[in-house]
Order: sequence, then C-alpha cells, then structure tokens
Amino acid sequence: MAMEEEEEKKKKTAAGSAAKIPADTKKGGDGGESGACIDRQPDTVVRQAGPNLTAGRGSRSGPGAHSATGIRVLKRNMKRNGSRSCVTRKTRFGSRERDWLKGDTQRGCVCLYGGTVDPQPSASGAQTTSTPQTDLQLVLCSTRTTVEELCIQRNGQGLYVQLHGDLIRRLDPAERPLQMVYDYLTSMGYSDPVRVQHEAANSDLSCLIRFYSERPVNPDQQERTLLKGVFSVRKGKTQLHKWAERQVILCGTCLIVASVKDSLAGKMHILPLVGGKVEEVKRRQHCLMFSSAGSQAQTYFVNFDTLADYQRWHRQASKVVSQTVSLVDLSCYSLETVPEYLFYCQDITHLNLRHNFMSLQGPGSLLNLPRFSQLKSLNISHNRLGVFPECVCEILTLTELNLSCNNLHNIPVQIGNLQSLQTLSLDGNHLNSLPEELGGLFQLNSLGLSFNNFSHIPAVLERLSAVDKLAMAGNQVDSLELSTLVRMSHLRNVDLRLNGLRWVKSDILEPVTQVTQLDLRDNCLGSLELSSVCNLETLHCQRNQLETLTLSGFTLRMLHASSNRLSTVNIYPVPNQLTHMDLSQNLLEYLPDWVCDCRKIEMLDVTHNLLFEVPSRLLNSLSLRKLLVGNNRLQRVPDLLDHVPLEALDLQHNKLAELPDSLFYKALNLKYLNASANALESIPPSSQSEESLSTLQELYLTGNNLNENCGAVLVGHQNLRILHIAHNQLLSFPASKLSKLELLEELNLSGNKLKAIPSTVSSCKRLHTLIAHSNHITVFPDILNLPEIKLVDLSCNELTEIQLPDSLPATLQELDLTGNSSLTLENKTLNLFSNITTLKLDQKSSVTPGDSLTSPTPWNHGYSEMRGQRNKLCVSVLAVDRFRDSVEACYGIFDGDRNEEVPRLLQCTMGDVLCEELQHSSVDTVYMCNTFLTSHRKLGMAGQKLGASALLCYIHHESSDPAGHFRLTVANVGTCQAVLCRDGRPVQLSKNYSLENCTEEMERVKHSKAIITEDNKVSGVTCCSRLLGCSYLSPWVLPKPWVCTEPLCSQDEFLILGNRALFERVTYEEAVRTVQAVRDPHAAAKKLCTLAQSYGCKDNIGALVVSLHISEDSCTCEPPVSATEPRGSPPASVPVSVTPCPSDSANLSSSSGVITEFSSETSASEVGSEAGSTASDEHPSSGIAARPERRCSLHPATALCGIMVPGSAGTGTHPGVFQRQPSCATFSSNHSDNGLDSDDEVPLEGVISNGSKLEVEVDIHCCAFQLRSGPPESPKELNLENRGSDYRNGKVRRQNSVVVSATNGCLLAVCGREIGDLKKSPSTSSLFGKKLSNGSVVAPEDSHNLIEVALEAPKKKSGYFTAPAQQDPEDQLIVPPSLEQEVREQLKGQTTLLPGLSTPSTPTTLKDPSWDHSQPPAFASNLVPGPAAIVQQEVYDTAL
Repeated sequence: MAMEEEEEKKKKTAAGSAAKIPADTKKGGDGGESGACIDRQPDTVVRQAGPNLTAGRGSRSGPGAHSATGIRVLKRNMKRNGSRSCVTRKTRFGSRERDWLKGDTQRGCVCLYGGTVDPQPSASGAQTTSTPQTDLQLVLCSTRTTVEELCIQRNGQGLYVQLHGDLIRRLDPAERPLQMVYDYLTSMGYSDPVRVQHEAANSDLSCLIRFYSERPVNPDQQERTLLKGVFSVRKGKTQLHKWAERQVILCGTCLIVASVKDSLAGKMHILPLVGGKVEEVKRRQHCLMFSSAGSQAQTYFVNFDTLADYQRWHRQASKVVSQTVSLVDLSCYSLETVPEYLFYCQDITHLNLRHNFMSLQGPGSLLNLPRFSQLKSLNISHNRLGVFPECVCEILTLTELNLSCNNLHNIPVQIGNLQSLQTLSLDGNHLNSLPEELGGLFQLNSLGLSFNNFSHIPAVLERLSAVDKLAMAGNQVDSLELSTLVRMSHLRNVDLRLNGLRWVKSDILEPVTQVTQLDLRDNCLGSLELSSVCNLETLHCQRNQLETLTLSGFTLRMLHASSNRLSTVNIYPVPNQLTHMDLSQNLLEYLPDWVCDCRKIEMLDVTHNLLFEVPSRLLNSLSLRKLLVGNNRLQRVPDLLDHVPLEALDLQHNKLAELPDSLFYKALNLKYLNASANALESIPPSSQSEESLSTLQELYLTGNNLNENCGAVLVGHQNLRILHIAHNQLLSFPASKLSKLELLEELNLSGNKLKAIPSTVSSCKRLHTLIAHSNHITVFPDILNLPEIKLVDLSCNELTEIQLPDSLPATLQELDLTGNSSLTLENKTLNLFSNITTLKLDQKSSVTPGDSLTSPTPWNHGYSEMRGQRNKLCVSVLAVDRFRDSVEACYGIFDGDRNEEVPRLLQCTMGDVLCEELQHSSVDTVYMCNTFLTSHRKLGMAGQKLGASALLCYIHHESSDPAGHFRLTVANVGTCQAVLCRDGRPVQLSKNYSLENCTEEMERVKHSKAIITEDNKVSGVTCCSRLLGCSYLSPWVLPKPWVCTEPLCSQDEFLILGNRALFERVTYEEAVRTVQAVRDPHAAAKKLCTLAQSYGCKDNIGALVVSLHISEDSCTCEPPVSATEPRGSPPASVPVSVTPCPSDSANLSSSSGVITEFSSETSASEVGSEAGSTASDEHPSSGIAARPERRCSLHPATALCGIMVPGSAGTGTHPGVFQRQPSCATFSSNHSDNGLDSDDEVPLEGVISNGSKLEVEVDIHCCAFQLRSGPPESPKELNLENRGSDYRNGKVRRQNSVVVSATNGCLLAVCGREIGDLKKSPSTSSLFGKKLSNGSVVAPEDSHNLIEVALEAPKKKSGYFTAPAQQDPEDQLIVPPSLEQEVREQLKGQTTLLPGLSTPSTPTTLKDPSWDHSQPPAFASNLVPGPAAIVQQEVYDTAL
C-alpha cells in the first residue's frame, strides 16, 4: 500500500509540473528539470508524464520509464492521401518514437484525431498557411495507460473510439486505448507481440479503429436529429399578429417556437406536424407555413434568412408531415442521450434508438423514457447496455419492446408490469432463464429468444397462451421432447435450428396436434420420427445427419430434407397436400411409391442422389411443374404418355444416350431443359408436324456427343433465348437453321470443331452474347452489326484477320481474341476497338535469346473469367509465373460476390504485400497470415462495408534448402478453393469458410452472438465467416486465413483455383478430368467456366489453371546443345500485343502479370500496331555461335553479375530483346556531401557519375535489355571481368546480374538486385501510365529521352521520379550524326561504368579517353567485352 501511495504521489507531482511548463518552453529548447522532453522539430510538441522521465533519451528506456505511464503527445503535419478519411503522416516515424517502442512490446502509440469529420482538402491541393494542422496527435503510451490519465495529461474532457468508420462511442475513464488496439489486432489474427506493436503504430489502421479527442461533429446527423435557429415568426393566417424573432426548433414530430432568451424555461408553443402540412409562402422569400392536423389546427409562418436554411427545414419537415404514425427514428446516430427537446413531443408513439450507446443514468438517458406518455413501440437493440433497463418497465403503454443484442444476462421481475406488451425481442443476449413473472403477460404473442444460452425450453412459455411461435434458434438445446410441445398447446411454429440437437424424443401416445411448422435444420440429428406431429405442414431438416425420416402425411405441404444421408423417406398416409419437396444431396437409390401418388406435387428436387430411374407415373403427373433429377445415374427417361404441365426439367450429369421422342410435343409448357454432361447423340424433334408449338426458352446440351444434325431439330424451338451446345462434335451449324432463331439472346458453341460461324447469325437481332472459343474458326463472324451485342468470345481459335464494319455497336462491352496465334490487327482495327470496355488480346512473343539468361519456370498458367446475370464482373485473378525475380510463382483469385472494388484492390496489392512479408519471415503460416491481415488493412475505407473471398498460392523452395524440392503454400478466406491434381486424383488444399460447410466456424460465430438468418448469412449479409474486408462485421467475420503447405513432386500435374460459383457446379473430380482432357491451361480454364455456366450457374465465374512440370529433383535445366550447332539469326522483330501473355512469364511483375484486359480508356495511339503487328527493330546476326544452356536454380551456370563468363557452359551471344510492355523506371541519387551513399558506410566502387553514385532501377517486367557478351579479346579484359567477383560483403550491394543498354556512348549499368527490388514490388508498374480498373497498366503516349533522364538523375537530391515507357520502335535512342557532338557535350563528365570493369588504379572520376574523339554512335570496343561487330549499332528499347 505504501508503495502504491508513493507511486500515486509521483504521478500527481509529475502531472502538476508538466502543467506548469511555460508556453515558450514547450515550443522549443530542452525541458531540463521541468520534466518535459521537447522534440526539436518545429511542428512537434512532446509532453511526458511520470517519474524518471527527465534524463533525456536514455531514461525513457530505463526501468523508470517502463514502470510509469509515460505519455508523449506529438502533433504532426498531415497530408491527405486519396480518399477523404485516409490520412498519412507527412514526416517519418522519428527516432524518438522508435526509442519509445524499443525493448517493450507493451509500449505503442495511439493516433488521436480532432472533432472534424472528414474535412475537405483545399481546392488548390496545397496548404495555404504555414501553420501546422493539428487534427491528429500522436500519443506515445503503454497498454496500462487509461483514458483518464490521457485526459489529465492533455487537459481533455474525454476520448471517443470509432470502429470501421461506423458509430462513435465515448470511452469509459478506466478503458485503455492502446490495449484496445492490441486486443483488436489480436482478434484479427496477429499473434506476434512485436508485429502487433508495429501494426498499432500504422496510420492506415485508422480505417479500422480510430480515436478522437472530442466528439466528431456530423452536420448531416445534426440535421436529422435537431434543427434549431432564430428566425422571424408570425402566428396564424391573419394579419393580426406581427412578425417577431423567436427561437424555432424542429425536433422529432413537433415544431417548437420559444423565446430567444430562454427556450427551455420560458413560454413555449408546440405544433405537432404529423398529418399536417408544410407549404411554401410565395409572397415572401424563403418563407414556410407550418400547419398541424385536426379541427383545432394551428399555423405558424417562419421566414428564413438564407436559401440553404429554407431548403434544409423544408426537406426535414416534409418527412415528418408525410408520416402516418408519430415515429421518430434516431437509429445509428451514436447517441448517448435523447435530445432534450424530444421530450416535448408528447404525441410520439414509436421511438427507434437502435444502434446507439444510450446511457442508463443522467439527463436524457433511458431513465427519462417514461416521460413519453403515449409511447407504444420502443427499440433499443444493439446498445451495449449490459443490464436490463428497469425504467422501461414503467412505460405501461408499451406494446412492442426490442432489447436484442445488449449483452443481457437476466430479465428483472418488473417485466410483469407491461401488461399491454405484445412483442418482446430478446435475441442475441446471454439469457439462460426467464422470470416467472413473464408468464403474466397474457397479451404477449411474439417472444424472440434466438441466439441466447438456453439449454432447454423455458417452462414459463406454457403460461404464455398467446405466443404462437417458439423462436429459439442458435441456443444450446440438445434434445427435444415432444411432450413439452404437447403441454404448450398454443405453439404453431417451432424454430430450433442451429441448436446442436441430437435427438427428438417421441415416446408419448398423445399426438402433437397444434404444431404446423417445424424448423430443425443445421443440427446433429441422426434420425427423426415425427409421425405423432399429425398436423405438420412444413418441415425444414436440411444439413443434419439423418439416415431415416418418418412423417405424418395428413397435412404435409412442404418438405426440405437436403444434405443428409437418407436412403428412404417414410410418410404415411400419402401426402396429398404436398406441393414442394427437396431431397437433394442424399443417398436415395429409388423414389418411394408414395411420391408418384402425390396429387398436388409441383416441385421435386432429387439432384445429387443415386437414382437409376425416374418412375413413369411421376413424369406423367398432371401436377408436376419442376423436376430436378440431375447428378444421378439415370440411363433412360420414360416416355410421356399424355400432355403434361412440366415447365422445367433438369437431367444433367446422368448417363442418358437419348431423350424421349415425345418430350417436346407432349410437354408444351416446357421452358427450361438442361441435359448437359450426358451421352446424347441426338435430340428429339420439336413436333410431329412442320408447325411447332414449342415454348422452350432455355436449352443446355453442353458436354454430349451431338453433331451438326441437331441444328435441323433446334429450328423448331423458335422461342429459344439461350442455347448452350458447347463441347460436342459439331463440325458446322446449318446457316439456314440459325437464321430462324430470331429470338436468340445467348449462344454458346465452344469446344466443337467449327470452322466458321454462319453469316446468318446476323438474323438474330436480339443476340447479346456469343461464346465460341476452342474451335477452328478462321474467319471473324459477321456479328458486330448486331444492335444488342455485348460479349463476343472467340478465343483459342485460328483467326487470321477481322473484317469490321465502319463503326461498332455502342453496346459491345467485351471482346476476347486471345489464343489466336495467327491473328494480325491493324491500326484501323485497334482504333475501332478503342471504345470497347474490355478487350483481351494475346501478347505475341517467341522464345528469345533473352530467355537463356534466366531459368525456365516449370509451370505455366491460363485463366478465364465470365460475367454472371448481373453483367458485372466481380472476380479478379492474380497470376505470376516468375515471382520475386526467381523460380517462384504466385497465383490468386478474389471473389467479391456483388462488388468489384475489393477484388480489384486485392489483385493490385496482394502480390506486393506477400513480397514484403517474405522479407520479414520465412515461416509459411506467419508470412501468409500476415499477408492477408495486411491486405485487409490496406483495403481502407473500401473494406469497411465491402469484402471478398481470397485465395493465394505461393510456389517456392524451402527457405532452409533453396536447392531442394518445390513447396506449395496455399492460404484462403471465404469460399475460393484450390485443388491439386496428384496422380490423376484431386487433392483439396483450401478450406471452405462458409457457415454451412464449417461447423467450428458456425460455433464461433454463434458464441460471439451474431444473428444468423435463415439462409445462413451473418446478419443477413454474407455466408462466409472469414473474408478480406467487411470489417464492420467484426468480430463475427475475420480476415485470418487457413494456411496449408504441400510439397510438390513429379506426380503433381496441375493446380486449379476457382471461386464458389465454379465448384458449386463442377466437382473436384470433374474439374480434374476436364483439365486432363484439354491440357492447355488457357483452354482448360475456359472450358471449366463454360461447363459451370451450362450446369446452371448464374453468378460470376473465375478459374485459374496452373500446369506443373516438376521433376524428381525439381530441376528445370535444358540439355546442353553442341557448340557446333548452327544457330539462326535472331528474329528481326518480336510482335507484342497490348497484354502480357501467360507463356512469357519471365518478364511479368507480380501483380500485373496476369492482366489481359485492355480498357477503352487507352487510345489506339498508345497501342500503335503492336497487337499482332511486327516491330521494326533489326538486330545484326551473330553468326554461328554456341547456343546457351537453360539453367535452373539448382544448377546455375558460371556467371559474373549475370553476364556469362567466357569459357563456361552456355557461352554465346545474346541478341537484344524488343518487348513492349507496361513498364516503369526509378532513378535514385541518394548521396551525401562526402561522396558516400546514404545507405552505405564506405564508398562503392561501381557506377560513377560526377563523383556521386547513380542508381538506376528498372522494372524488367516491362522490358529487359540484354548485353551481348562474347569471349574477351585480351587477357586484360578477362581479368577486368573477373574482378567483379571481388566486390562482395557490402562493397557491391547488387551483383546478381547486370543489364546494359548501349546508347551512343552512354553506358547505363543496372545491377541485378535493383531489378529484383522492383520485381519484388508488383505495383511498381502503376507508378505511371494509365492504370486500368483491373490493375493492368497501359503506358502513356509520350516517350522520354533516356539520356535526358539519366542526366537529370544526379541533380535530384532525394526521392524518386519516373519516366514513362517508350511506345513505338521509332522512339529508340538513335542519335543522328548531326546531333552527336551536342549529345557528347551533354554527357561530358557523366560517364557511367559497369562495376568490375575498371582497373584498380582507375580513379573514381576516370573519363574514358575514347570518348574524346569522334566516333560513330556506338561504344568503343574496349568498354564492353566482345567483338566490335557485336557492339556496333547495338541500340535497344529500354522501355523505361
């Protein structure tokens, strides 16, 4: 006790001394003995409280600082970045802050924001004054620091916290802000205390959790809760009353006119507005007339000063007068008290205070609610009350009370006072019992007890005779005794889903006659015997473990029993009232006889069973309208004997060789037929005569053995809107037949053997989607003149040219021409395509000599995305075959369900985050988990309300054994799945985080008291328990991923990544068989999406297929070729299209490598003739030379900084590569006055320019320029090359490889690690150019002169700048002889040499004498090893 008292005295003394510091002392200088340590930065104010904090920096890390509270407040200059609420520090996290955090993970910082909500930046974008902004204070404290201590130190009144940009709550004095942040990060998934401390100091975290030093002011919220002002007022319609200034208040349902001096105590006039009217007074400007309703109506005229006031009052008053009841909605306003003026509205009958933080004591608290004398309905749910507010039991007029989600543990006995109560909602609390007094509420007819802790049905319900529904979902009732329901004879509807029920006891003789609806879904029932529930009408028992089901059929109307283990269903007597029955996903081998006897059956779903036949009596039923028997073992379908009312028939995934001949002319109402994935060789005729009465609108025949003869039969279905006949054996489609399908809207002919689309397709004026990929089409069809065409997919064909009309339809949104290797597009064609939203083209590339410098990757990929019925693509794919500039790969898929923003953000940033996390940890579970959590934070404001499923795959070597076998690390949240094909069998690598498929996640969400709706969605929003984004659903929905690592072996054939929509329709086994049959990854991904659509999927579909070629020892070396083998000259041109190609993965960056969409934002001039055209770069033939070997990471060739050393294996020339891709360049000149690099302690021997180091970083994803090396001409040159191996251990930081561009005497050296650093940052390509919505980059139009850029680099003191890419071959750096002298003068004194090429005696300012005399625009032969013929005219496009 004595120690505690002494400690308390020290705190008070320190706080007092800090408060007495003069203002001039706080602004600058050293605090000395005053107890304050002053930061010398002009924009920083630092305060410290507590003992042992006066000795400077050393004392802060001492024992005294550790034991004391230690509060430091730093006010920072801020700048706005992007969105309105995203703030970043303008200055770095300084040394003082770092010292504070060192050595103690319980220390950290809290960012305190001011009371202004989302201030708008100035129009000019720059600060207009030199005064620092003080809307953010950086408070350094510890996890033991309380709100009270912070307020005393800052002389503040309180602190407020805001989660996910939502409600704002006042913190209690005893709460600890930093500990709250740590707890929040821990609940997200962070486990390392040091990482938690690091994340807590990140300003981006403010989008998830933010602290305010005062309550933020939201003008819009104030307007909706209270309008107040002093205006000129006149009472009555006559002129007897004069205009006078009065205080006017519009609050709730009334207009209050009061005295200006004392509005609360003086005389007050209250005008009820509900049912009244508000009108504009035209005789006066900005004047409104307010009138109440009824015969005793009163009128007030109010003249406003400004138009803004007039419009604001008119808008709010119009809402009030339009109400039919006296309702006041104050939900989601972060209120702690009810506005005082609201209590004067005595006509209020309905008050909604949901989602606030209402207090239980004080003025305006819940204690004052009984002042509303006519209140009937009160909603105070989601208010974190903790205890039942007994004051509401005094509002005897209440008929409806909602106290859901308030952490209530018991109900007081005073609840019996509310004799008028009819509806009581207590869902989402911690109740396990009810008071007996509740049984006295005889008018109570609705009682909500869902998601509490009840282990049995409360006995008090027996006395509540008016309650007809037992709502107890999400409790802990493990058994149900039907005798209990017998005693509660008033119950009609029983909801016991999600309770963990294990058995239902029916050992009674007395029947349960009153229950008509019973919901037992998502429990653990193994058998269910409900024959004693004789009046049951609706039963839900999905997702149990039922093997037997016995029911009474007297009154049964609807039966839902899917996802069980049923082999039979016993219902007696025959349910003649049954209209709807779902028995899908069970083990039925036959349908019971009673099913055929049902007289009113309309819908029957028995998909995913083991049925061998469909009874003829069932198919000929006169009541059946919808029959779903897909995914069974049917071999035939019985004939139709008479006309039937069947409207929908699903026969997919069976073993049918034919359909009944009478199907179409006996089922004249049939509008939907899906017979995909069968063995059909023909389809029945549409009629018996030439005139067809068919009403068929949707026909799916994908995956059969149909040939071109089926076209003659299809013509009879003239009402057909959707036709899928993909992956059959069609050699052609009759032109005359296609022209008669005039109502056709969607046509899928993919995966056939078509050589052309009939020209008569132009007769289908309503056609908006044509999908015909994976055929042999050579001529572009005549479809671009159709008025409603939106999507055309002709990928993986043999197109050579495109004949286009003069203009394209404005409706065309997507055109896919990938996989057409012979296609050539001219400038005119590209100009026409420039208005298409999404244009997909190939990157035309061939195996170039540049590939020999890098090892080939033992994998390649292809992907496909298809829009759903919403016509909005919400799926994004990330694919990088060469990740982090090594033999690694990164693949991902992101599904936003209904939003496209979050998937695009993840596509563009997640590769960057993974690169960064790999530098901090080599443990797979750590870096993968942190990658997901950091990406979740980086979503910012977009991730507050929106979210996405995400899956990320990383192929790599074990960090402890870089030369060992490859390993595959997979992490996912949500419903995106990954499947590995090993020995021809699927291996699931991911976890499905949907509530229906993950029992432990369901229990976790239930335990956190989330409300799970009947469709198994958290708060009715999402079926996933883990997502990136949707942070407002925390802690129910978390971003922590499932992580799995699998060693790869030679038996692993390929990897399939897909979203929920894909694997809901295509099983893992079928997906593996499909890819095995196709092999080409791109075509396989296309086929998977096509199959899912044909199987009935209406949502967005995404599929990514990665083909693996892993050898026994993970070696990817290419066998050596004889040195005498003749080698042809390099290609004169490498045609490149506007998009990266999956096969050319060596130059892909980690986030944009997958992007193949070309936006309409990019003009044709930016693309030029690159798509399918040839570049004009010509490179001299290198003659006969040895072909370099391809080497893998396990057996690298002998090299010097990436340049092949003469005499080693793989010696040869390396012609330059012209590759035009989106690119970026970053030049850095970080040097100090003493000639040292800012990051090094000793001068670097290497690239020299004017005595300072010039760093040139190039993203070789965009374009690599290679050095042609040859055998040295002299031993001296060989020695110069070998010197490169001497610069190690800090002398040369980057020496993995050297990339050289010879440009008329200017030699730029780009070291390998600089390249690797940029390749590790996939988003580098977005530093300039046009960034498309899906993350791809299109370079700008203007090109830069590389020489000018290099000259400017040393002049830049710090930071980075970028130069846009060069677009056209004619933009290369070829200097005419007439300008050579001028260029030489500019370059004088700025010679750049390769590291390792200078002799030991060469000073750092050495200037090559060969540059002093006139030469042609080429390097002197002694600068670069190799013959002069090789160096002569070596000009490459660097694409910087």
